[in-house]
Amino acid sequence: MAACAIRRGLLSAASKYNQHKCIHRTLSAIDFSSGFDPKRAQPLCSACGLSSFQQTRFMSSRNRPEGKILEPVGVFEALKQHGKYETGQLFLHSVFGYRGIVLFPWHARLYDRDVSPAAAADSKPDSVGHGSKEVKGKMHTYYQVLIDTRDCPHISQRSQTEAVTFLANHDDSRALYAIPGLDYVSHEDILPYNSTEQVPIQHELFERFLMFNPSRNPLFTARDTLRAWQEKNHPWLELSDVHRETTENIRVTVIPFYMGMRVRTEGCYVLQWRYCIRLENLGNELVQLRERHWRIFSLSGTLETVRGRGVVGKEPVLSREQPAFQYSSHVSLQAPSGHMWGTFCFERTDGSHFDVRIPPFSLESNKYDKAPPTGYPL
Repeated sequence: MAACAIRRGLLSAASKYNQHKCIHRTLSAIDFSSGFDPKRAQPLCSACGLSSFQQTRFMSSRNRPEGKILEPVGVFEALKQHGKYETGQLFLHSVFGYRGIVLFPWHARLYDRDVSPAAAADSKPDSVGHGSKEVKGKMHTYYQVLIDTRDCPHISQRSQTEAVTFLANHDDSRALYAIPGLDYVSHEDILPYNSTEQVPIQHELFERFLMFNPSRNPLFTARDTLRAWQEKNHPWLELSDVHRETTENIRVTVIPFYMGMRVRTEGCYVLQWRYCIRLENLGNELVQLRERHWRIFSLSGTLETVRGRGVVGKEPVLSREQPAFQYSSHVSLQAPSGHMWGTFCFERTDGSHFDVRIPPFSLESNKYDKAPPTGYPL
């Protein structure tokens, strides 16, 4: 319920704060066991409806033997409507509710099939045509971030915390390794805050990548190790295209990543990609994912069909309280490019079913076709 409370309570407060530019302190006494209750708010400010104090402070839950408690996180900052957040920016994820810190931004082409062609035309973007519908892509900012390990237990059923994977640097093409606690976050998912703690995020890479600098805003700056790691692993972290489509209030977002080429024991080359998928319920009706149906086309001329129950061994429920689920998977082709598309079958509470379209996306190899990295600095 932590993500629900933060998303419904704090995002609303953040939006109001940003619109009216008021300075308040809201000590959010949210009961994470029962969700956010808007009736508890006692608005004193006529401008934005927030309790009138000096600053805005968020709270987070922490497991203790005696139960869940609240603890302060930091001081809320205004949302950025323009520009981007810098390395070292602390934030709360507006959907999954975890604490995190920005490592560096990515600029990706967002192909949003929910946007009309007229609305997208102003962005002067690239375009891709799938079927009879041309989709305009516009530039959008995403961030590579570290997740606070204290929050991983709260989000593990809703979002994978080891979703960023690499090919292992040896002959077994099926061997992967993961960097725990890395994520890709869209600009609109960030609720920025600051903290005077010198180590506000618990992650094994935090102090290796970032250092406290009280003379700057944000208060944390990149170490040389972060810059070196970004430069070395750029080919395997790079986010280039994002695809999004909504069917019956279920929005599917897909981010594909090229992972590199491997040689199998029989001598043939195999190219591998990973793809991250986020499912989000934008309505009020409770639904459950039951089946997946994929079509995978390779430039070599093959067309593969994949059907199965759920995704990554789960059949997630999307409700108003917990509206989102995010996971990663992998696909291999014996060709430098291909396409994937398909549907997810969802079930309503009355037993009826409906299909949700997975936006078609390309699998393209890139110029960084060399040996994958072997790890991160220790």
